[in-house]
Amino acid sequence: MIEMNSFICGDCMEYFPQFPDKHFDIAIVDPPYFSGPEKRNYYGRTVSPIGVQRHYKPSAEWSVPEKTYFDELARVSKHQIVWGCNYFDYHFGSGRIVWDKCNGESSFSDCEIAYCSMHDSVRLFRYMWNGMFQGKSIAEGHIQQGNKKLNEKRIHPTQKPVALYEWILSRYARKGDKILDTHVGSASSLIACHNMGYEYIGFEKDEHYYNLAKERLERETAQMSLFDLGIDRMTI
Repeated sequence: MIEMNSFICGDCMEYFPQFPDKHFDIAIVDPPYFSGPEKRNYYGRTVSPIGVQRHYKPSAEWSVPEKTYFDELARVSKHQIVWGCNYFDYHFGSGRIVWDKCNGESSFSDCEIAYCSMHDSVRLFRYMWNGMFQGKSIAEGHIQQGNKKLNEKRIHPTQKPVALYEWILSRYARKGDKILDTHVGSASSLIACHNMGYEYIGFEKDEHYYNLAKERLERETAQMSLFDLGIDRMTI
């Protein structure tokens, strides 16, 4: 059995047989829901409105999961939160989480939708995610210039903010829950789990993105450890 707090470079489908039924309390996943970024080597505009070059390494296999993936996901986890549920030809329940990205006139979608097995209604999370504009929700004020030094570095085409996963965990997870992420991507989910004290197992089968995510996870968790010890990084 794989130990908790493990981040594995591999295909989750090859590891699912190792887990008994309902082994995880919540599966929070963001599987690829279309083919495209790996063909054109970028996601969205090649150059952002402020002149930033966007270029991502092509993914070796940007494959949309089949029905067997979702069936196995439901088998190994008690509850599921599945981003991009509106793109999959699979029967999900009626529960939804909507992430309003507060992105103004961006070329990207205004929001993203996830299936949530823990309720039958719709829940809304507002968090700005538009290039250099990050972290300001509508509740905090309309779109405005943020502090770029506080921005998360983008390392993956479909990266989501740590704050989104922290919101999900604070709302849906309970103390002692075990979390599964089958498509880790940028490691935002694992960083959130670490920050909030939840055990996890994560998979990422693309070696390039796995290495970037692993480096980010190690860097972020090391910084958190220093803060926990009350050590100022500037003095090291």
